[in-house]
Amino acid sequence: MVNAKTHSHDEPIVFMTNSHATIISLYRTYIRRIRQLPLPYLRQFFRVKVADDIHAIIRAKDDNLRNHKLKRVSQDFRKIEAAINGNTKAFAHVLDLAYGRKGKLKWELMKPLFSDPNAPIPPRIIPAVEKSRPPVYSPELKALLTSNLSRKNKPLTPKSFSFPPTLPLRADPNSEDARLLGPFSKRREVNIRWRYFTSEWKKIRPPLEIVLEDTSTGEVLRGNADADVARAGIRGLSMQGQGVFDDIEAIVNPLSGPRPPTRKERRNSDADTQPPQTAALRHPSRWLRRRYQELLGRLPILTYSQFTAKGGNISGRYSVSLSPNALTPLRLFLPQVAEVATVEDQCWLKLAQEKEGIKSAERNP
Repeated sequence: MVNAKTHSHDEPIVFMTNSHATIISLYRTYIRRIRQLPLPYLRQFFRVKVADDIHAIIRAKDDNLRNHKLKRVSQDFRKIEAAINGNTKAFAHVLDLAYGRKGKLKWELMKPLFSDPNAPIPPRIIPAVEKSRPPVYSPELKALLTSNLSRKNKPLTPKSFSFPPTLPLRADPNSEDARLLGPFSKRREVNIRWRYFTSEWKKIRPPLEIVLEDTSTGEVLRGNADADVARAGIRGLSMQGQGVFDDIEAIVNPLSGPRPPTRKERRNSDADTQPPQTAALRHPSRWLRRRYQELLGRLPILTYSQFTAKGGNISGRYSVSLSPNALTPLRLFLPQVAEVATVEDQCWLKLAQEKEGIKSAERNP
């Protein structure tokens, strides 16, 4: 649990008016709660978010719109409060907002993928209408749409990009339906193609950055790789090089050394005694680590693998994967391997191997 303590003086806020005093009270209460979030990134993200939300409320000229925005911000406040008090569902909502699984940040992460600078502009479906051009599926977007690791629904097939399944067969001028029923409306075709494009990209869980992989050496570059992205001739994403994904991995990283002392051991130890150094910097709260493991299951890794083609040209392709530390419904009930083998664990393992050897010798004299 993040923080099980509640404050008796912080009563639930009921917003019955949109006065200046109510807005200021909301902002101050919100900021006090944000300070109790467990990680600096979450505190920074929601400080910026609540400031933007409050400015939007102040700028709203219509009373109904202002009341609507106040209601939405108060709902976000209650979600934050529930997350701080250890509500699992509310904390997942907070993480989804902060890491672009939903909300405005998701749009900002997805927006660069809606165009392909290396592809030609598609021709107009209606010759006289400029806006009738079909949507562009960039290589990054195609990789995300055809993977079940980055979508809430089943992945798409490559055929869906050129001819969406929601488009009637009559839209193909060479089809039997077109010959029998006549040509399909071009305006309807434009609307169906864009409606399908919009509905499908909204089902994507966007990555935070692109991982570069050189297949000749097997080296993987992640994080501050802006120069590597430019050298590979591809574009980075909105959070490229900021190290946000690496910070998440550090929170849930399995221990590679002796475990850190418990709270009781730290309290009973002498003041001059230094705690043992650990190789990992993961967060001490198991509850929080589990929440971030679940987040990694909703956070796909988009990898660009470079290779040398037959003609000697450098080429590459995109693929989607998940972190080995991710916790998904399929991995939830898998047997977990012990993080660190102690001396006792090694003794029991050796004894079990010796017993297995004796049984094998008895079966095969």
